[in-house]
Amino acid sequence: MAGILDLSAREIAKAVHERSVSASEIAEAALARVRERDPHVGAYLSVTEELAREQARRVDERIAAGERPALAGVPTALKDNLCVTGTRTTCASKILENWIAPYDATAVRKLLDAGILPLGKTNLDEFAMGSSCENSALGVTRNPWDLGRVPGGSSGGSVASVASGTATFALGSDTGGSIREPAAFCGVVGFKPTYGRISRYGLIAFASSLDQIGPIANSVADAALVYETLAGFDPYDATTVEREVETVSGNLREDLRGVRVGIVKEFALDALDPAVREVYAQAYRDLERLGAELVEVELPTADYGVATYYLIAPAECSSNLARFDGMRYGLRVEKADVASTYEATRAAGFGDEVKRRILIGTHALSSGYYDAYYVKAQKARTAIADDFKRAFARCDLIASPAASTPAFTFNAKSDPVAMYLMDYYTIPVSLAGLPALSVPCGAVVPEDGTRPMPLGLQLAAPLFSERLLLGAAHAYERATQHALKLPRPQIAKAP
Repeated sequence: MAGILDLSAREIAKAVHERSVSASEIAEAALARVRERDPHVGAYLSVTEELAREQARRVDERIAAGERPALAGVPTALKDNLCVTGTRTTCASKILENWIAPYDATAVRKLLDAGILPLGKTNLDEFAMGSSCENSALGVTRNPWDLGRVPGGSSGGSVASVASGTATFALGSDTGGSIREPAAFCGVVGFKPTYGRISRYGLIAFASSLDQIGPIANSVADAALVYETLAGFDPYDATTVEREVETVSGNLREDLRGVRVGIVKEFALDALDPAVREVYAQAYRDLERLGAELVEVELPTADYGVATYYLIAPAECSSNLARFDGMRYGLRVEKADVASTYEATRAAGFGDEVKRRILIGTHALSSGYYDAYYVKAQKARTAIADDFKRAFARCDLIASPAASTPAFTFNAKSDPVAMYLMDYYTIPVSLAGLPALSVPCGAVVPEDGTRPMPLGLQLAAPLFSERLLLGAAHAYERATQHALKLPRPQIAKAP
């Protein structure tokens, strides 16, 4: 039975459709694997055993009635900033540590309707603010490839669940790189669709103009299948787009003939470690070998991406997190008056990084600084998006590193700015709202390690070009087979 857990999402669903295995049998095997492996990895903040069993029973009843749900019986993990009815939904924060969600996020509801088995809620940087998963207030998640290293963030738990084999796919959220960077660190596929393609209803907001839900999977084909299930307009989310969802999973490419791939002049590889540089240089050569035409493009404002992001995102964070005041839900530290209760609750409930971003955002929005900081950042964001439009006039896709280094050891980046720069390549894409993904492209042995650690190639496409993006990534994945060449992740007792 354990073998079925290593199949693709499509293969698992097919087996359930054909009744060669039941969803209930898969649920028990998957939960047993979580119990066996996750104590070493720490991907899950909570395991939803009864919910998974109940859903499995419903799926089996639907199969018996002749239905064929697209993701029937597929074991799935959900980032713990997504609401799931009756579950503890924490955002990895003390302020929501015991909050029970009263409704389902739209993305979660669509997956449940498609037949997934929800195994649990995964760890993240608190309120999705971080690039390593070290900012969680509720648990430690380790990289399954090397348990002494971070899994990346903020969707570290979701990525670790897939990399450790405890989930066939997982949902994450990506604000400035929070799906793509950890996917690169853990050797899996992480996909952020166009902003507005997937409903954010029921996703606890960090930065509303940037947050986007996306799948994390072992293959591009699985990511495409999940994307088809999730994409589409939602009347509960005014930022979703009324636009037909193209069929993607049945139209994946085998080569890149006729595709122009842009290599960004400003993203020169010279500054990278020589071993990392060679992995990405080889990835570019592989794209060309598959038939792509490589063309140089310019993104003159890309260097302003990190500074722009760290004004806009904290400003939206300051506004969104104002609701957590101890008055309506979540943690409440009772004091003599309302103002003191606010202060004590937020001081006790938020971690250092969340407080830092609230302070930055509140300052950027304050009287006398709004025009100088926030408005100027929004103008820079428009300039970055315009640069991408000009670049895509010369190419179909843009290739770049997903991360400048492989996964690092815990506490290696105590300087906040060093951590922020980890998203240097992913942030400009997010500011422009573009679809992008990370696909495994090789591995290097870090200077402070003995084990090869994965790297990811980022591919980005014009708005609503998911079909082209996923098709090209599939061709690259099939031709290079990097995920299969790597040694199996280290899932053993942590040192």
